[in-house]
Amino acid sequence: MNHRILISGGFMNVRQIEKYKLLGLNVSYYRHRRGLTQEQLAEKVNIDRTHVGNLELARTGTSLDVVFDIADALDVPVHRLFEFRD
Repeated sequence: MNHRILISGGFMNVRQIEKYKLLGLNVSYYRHRRGLTQEQLAEKVNIDRTHVGNLELARTGTSLDVVFDIADALDVPVHRLFEFRD
């Protein structure tokens, strides 16, 4: 069975929550590494600061376009945001 939960902006597959959390941790890690606040990153990507915060906390999903823009703004290859360490 494919359980989904309603989140800000749509639905998230419950089985994928851990991956959303890991993506959010990576965004937060690289954002801090670049010395950016959530607001500064949001400005660079042209999204709301709350969207960055919700993404980092796995409270929302996002489009690949936004993920690609975040990677560009953080000056990291996009695959780094999806490198989930054990």
